[in-house]
Amino acid sequence: MKNDRKIKWGILGTAKIATAHVIPGLKRANLCEVSAIASRDGDKAKTAANQFAIPKYYSSYEQLLEDPEIEAIYIPLPNHLHAEWSKKALEAGKHVLCEKPLALTVDEVHELIKVRDKSKHKIGEAFMVHTHPQWLKAKSLIRNPKFGGLQAIQGFFSYNNRDPENVRNKYDRGGGGLWDIGCYPVHTSRFMFGEEPEKVLARFIYDSKFNVDKMVSAILQFPSGHACFTSSTQIVPWQTMHFFGEKQRVEIEIPFNQPGDFPSKLLIDDGSDVTGVPEEIVIPPADQYAIQGDEFSRAVLENLEVPVPLEDTLYNTAVINALFRSGESGTWETPHV
Repeated sequence: MKNDRKIKWGILGTAKIATAHVIPGLKRANLCEVSAIASRDGDKAKTAANQFAIPKYYSSYEQLLEDPEIEAIYIPLPNHLHAEWSKKALEAGKHVLCEKPLALTVDEVHELIKVRDKSKHKIGEAFMVHTHPQWLKAKSLIRNPKFGGLQAIQGFFSYNNRDPENVRNKYDRGGGGLWDIGCYPVHTSRFMFGEEPEKVLARFIYDSKFNVDKMVSAILQFPSGHACFTSSTQIVPWQTMHFFGEKQRVEIEIPFNQPGDFPSKLLIDDGSDVTGVPEEIVIPPADQYAIQGDEFSRAVLENLEVPVPLEDTLYNTAVINALFRSGESGTWETPHV
């Protein structure tokens, strides 16, 4: 089914993720029209509107939600505000695409599910990697009988940010490495296994000044195998994800922050020659933020399920909560939804 109509989007905030990635992606998308932007600082909203040629700007979030022309809201606010403003947007009759983590507790997700079902509007979590062609290709390789069944995942995701004013280093705003980037290997491990972890184990290192986790190493035990990862906010920036089966392994070279103007590369081999060169599978450049916007808009236009629905968010949140409990208890913890 082809749609000639575009969904009219409103942007609830001027955070860097919005101005650097999502707004440019939505403007390049086929089914999206960025029609308004809001900030509690009217000057910031005006500046962003001028920068991106957005027709309307508002000096409060409430004004944007009251705009009858806006159909979908994108929320890039600090983590502790995600659930609150997602609920308000749904209650205002808008579809919602909210940055990860969409919620910090499973209770928040359950409340959002109730509001979603009552409002009859779409809501999804903005894991842009979920629809990226390199991830879809990697999943197809792993599902191939030649791979030998997925049994182990190893991941790493890090950056170095010691800025005390950065929201990622503020405990009361849902800061810390696990919520910010550790959520990606959690989400993608669940996505690739196609299962939910039965129990998890984690060890944390906390920043004594910021009181947020600066490093976490974790094991997720799935019915079919294990996923292990480390994420950190205060070491050399790096990212990679490896997937191991009985017969083959697949590596995603740049799994999370793949540039939209740069080809993606998957590496695959059978391990028979440790000095050999893996086969390279090159995927043409893809704007994962444009794809995310189009897939969400298509779900609205054609009444389809959004790529990352609240049911997925529920389990991802439960796993992250269990990882924090494991860090405190020092033992395995079971995710509870």
